[in-house]
Amino acid sequence: MQSFGIYTLANDVVFDQLVALLNSIEVNISPDIPVCVIPYDHRLERVKQEISRRENVTLFDNTIVLEAWDNFAFQVWNSHSRAKDLKQSRPARYKSPLQRKWASFNGKFDRFVFFDADSLAMKSVDDVFEKLNDYDFILDDWEHQKPREVTPLDLSIIEQKTGLTEAEIRPRLHCDSFFASQKGVFSVEQLEDLKKRAIDQGEIEWLRPKFWWSSAALSIYITFAKNFKLFNFTRSSNKQEVTGNCADADAFVNLNNILYNQDGLKRIYRIHYMNYSSADFARLCQGEDVKIRYQDIFLHYRFLKQPELKPQVLKPPTLLKKTNRKIQKAMQKLQKMYK
Repeated sequence: MQSFGIYTLANDVVFDQLVALLNSIEVNISPDIPVCVIPYDHRLERVKQEISRRENVTLFDNTIVLEAWDNFAFQVWNSHSRAKDLKQSRPARYKSPLQRKWASFNGKFDRFVFFDADSLAMKSVDDVFEKLNDYDFILDDWEHQKPREVTPLDLSIIEQKTGLTEAEIRPRLHCDSFFASQKGVFSVEQLEDLKKRAIDQGEIEWLRPKFWWSSAALSIYITFAKNFKLFNFTRSSNKQEVTGNCADADAFVNLNNILYNQDGLKRIYRIHYMNYSSADFARLCQGEDVKIRYQDIFLHYRFLKQPELKPQVLKPPTLLKKTNRKIQKAMQKLQKMYK
C-alpha cells in the first residue's frame, strides 16, 4: 500500500508560519495525513518542540541526503559565470539551502505534496495525488506567464541550445513553492550525472545571472533536464482548477476562513505569502499591523490552538521603530557587502 504525506521546509526563523501551515493542513486537508518537516538549517529548537506536540508530524533526519543536496547546489551555483564574477570581490559563500526541499524525493512518502512554510493549505489534495497516475510532477503556479525578460531561465539560450521554441519551453517554467511527485522519480543518486551536465556542458548558464542561486530556477532546470512530465493546474483545460495563489497579487474571498478565487468563487489549494519576510510575520503575531494582505486569515490559523495568545488589536509601528529598522537594514546590507 502506498504512503501519502506532506513535506515542508522550516526552521525556528519561520516558526509562526510553520505553526499556521500545520494547523491549516490539519483543518483543511486532514488531521491524519502525516507531515514531515525538512530542516532548513540547525536552528530547530522551537520546531522540535512543536513537532513533539503533534502526533502526525516528524522531522526529516537523513543528513546524508541533505548534505548531498547542499553539496550539489553549492558546486553547481558556484560554477555559474555570475558566481565567478562575484568571487573576484568576495569569497564564494553558500547562499541558501532552499533546495533541501528536494530531499522529499528520498523521504518516506511514496507520493507527496510539498508546501513552502509561508503558505496555508485551503483544500484537500486528493486530486493532486490522483494526477500522479499520469504525471511526474504536479504544480500550481503562474511562473510560465512571466515576461520573457524576467523568466528565471534565459529562453534565448535554451532556444539556441535545444532548438525548442518559446511556446514549447514556457509550459516547463514553474515555481517550487508547491509541487507533488513520487519517491524515486528523482534522487540523490542522479545528482552526479546532473552536476556534470550542468557544469561540464555549461547548462548552468541557462539560469539568468539575476537568478543564478535561485532554488526555483534550479528546480526548473532539473525538471527540464530530466524531461519530467508536468501538470500545472494554472494551465488546466478545466477552468474550475485554475485559481490564484499569491497573497500579494491575487484577489480572494474569505468564507469561514477558507479562501476562494474572487473570480468564480473557486476554492484555492493554498495561499502563498511570498515577498513577505519572516520578521513581518513575527511582528504580526506580536500585535503589529504590518499590512500583510490576508493577515487576518493567517492569524486565524496561527493561533487556532492558542486563541488566548492571538492579538486582539493590531497597532502600527511607531516612527522610532520604523527608523531603527531602516538603520539596522542598512547596516546589515553593508555587512553583507564587505563580508
